[in-house]
Amino acid sequence: MRVHLINPSDSSFGTAVITPRWLYVLAAATPASFGDPLVWDEALEPLDATAIAPGDYVGIGIHTGNALRGYAIGTELRARGARVIFGGIHATLYPREALTLGGAHSVVKGDGDLAWGQVLKDHRNGDFQEVYDGGRVEAENFQSARWDLLPDKKYMWASVQTLRGCPKHCSFCSVWRTDGQKPRQRTVDSVVSEIVELRRKGFRFIALADDNFYPVSYRDIELAEKQKNFSRVEQLNAIREERFELMARLKQLPADMVFFTQITMEAAEDPEFLNAMRDAHIKGALVGVEAVTPEGLKSVFKDFNLSGDNLVRQLQKFRQHGVHVLGSFIFGLPTDREDTFAATCELAEKAGLTFAQFVMLTPFAGTVDFEKWEKSLGDNPPAVDGIPLSRYWLIPNHKRPKMFMPHPTMGSDEMRVRTQAVWDRFYSFRSVWKRAGCVKTLKARLAFVFISKLYRQMYASTGIATDSARRKRANRWARWLAIPCRALFQAKPMPQLANPVPVRAVNPLKVLQ
Repeated sequence: MRVHLINPSDSSFGTAVITPRWLYVLAAATPASFGDPLVWDEALEPLDATAIAPGDYVGIGIHTGNALRGYAIGTELRARGARVIFGGIHATLYPREALTLGGAHSVVKGDGDLAWGQVLKDHRNGDFQEVYDGGRVEAENFQSARWDLLPDKKYMWASVQTLRGCPKHCSFCSVWRTDGQKPRQRTVDSVVSEIVELRRKGFRFIALADDNFYPVSYRDIELAEKQKNFSRVEQLNAIREERFELMARLKQLPADMVFFTQITMEAAEDPEFLNAMRDAHIKGALVGVEAVTPEGLKSVFKDFNLSGDNLVRQLQKFRQHGVHVLGSFIFGLPTDREDTFAATCELAEKAGLTFAQFVMLTPFAGTVDFEKWEKSLGDNPPAVDGIPLSRYWLIPNHKRPKMFMPHPTMGSDEMRVRTQAVWDRFYSFRSVWKRAGCVKTLKARLAFVFISKLYRQMYASTGIATDSARRKRANRWARWLAIPCRALFQAKPMPQLANPVPVRAVNPLKVLQ
């Protein structure tokens, strides 16, 4: 009996930008007595269901965006006699849904680092539960990924997680509810060892796939000090000190390495942290800007961000400290007007953002926004082919609305067209080539152009397109663009690379206290 781990996707590109780390974490969590799992990532190629035999164990991880595809796979494989087990954020939120619609024998809620092995053993013994609660495991129990199972030359970037959880409470995000608001940091040794293993394989571009790489801000520490909560101050300083220790170790890695992560805007107020990021080869970060007006920020519980010219100056600070920004913006907020779209694009350009993404407001399951929206629909919500709009992820993509939350001044089609226009403007060849000046060599500029165009195809054209023909064309373009992109990101393996020697970093805040 084999174990199969599946990442569902409606779109397969032949290659992918970033490794789906959870697949390889669960591979590590698979008991040795079950053998090496087979890993299936549908972002590369569609699943070959005939390769899964009756009695095999199948783990399917889903988020809200790929839940419907996951359920189709689970139902098919259960009919073939496989043992089907679901996990992931969406299964954590809706375990009964996976059982009734996805053919699941069992569902794992929460972290799978410890629970996955127990589920497999229970199924082998014939005494299993329908729902397992993996909870939020402590950092010392986080599994390191089985990168030895990774297929060669399929991914441009590798991914490593250094912590789980985010202390913020943005209304459009479910992370702080599913992963908690307490940052759970892995040990520096475990993180660095995993990165070294990936560089040995030839990866020099690595995403630090954290919920928030900047878990402690100046404001957090100041608030604890005002409250005279000295144990909290000590705890926050310890978390911050571990961040600096990690970055000091990353600094010792080969100079050709490039890291990318996700942080909050507050990091712009912390020059010591940004300098440490730059020295650690963390050259890029996704920053959730979300909105460019005070009203918009307040509506998503993100009023700790700035707006207007102050926002431009804050974003420019990242670049000044050597950290390039992928800015994330949301369209469809109640405060948005027709001029918001052009103003957002102009701000992104003025702030010198290296990359940007422009998404339409979607009430993701598990968020505050979703709960408000679901309640507003009442007891008899609108339906598509009998499926209530409040369960929109069960509606096939080609019938699924692009905008769910009614806007006071714009309709769905207008919102979609205006959003697509911003993507087109920001990623026009002229604009991309101008931004490509941030890198030095011709090869690097070509890589920048290709990845910019690929990013636009994968996340704009495929996501906003309203008909299947446009989506198929976008997929074809993405597949072709991915070939030169992958070649440009490949590096020569360094099989003899050693782990850097541990160093003790200094927390600037602690020195000042």
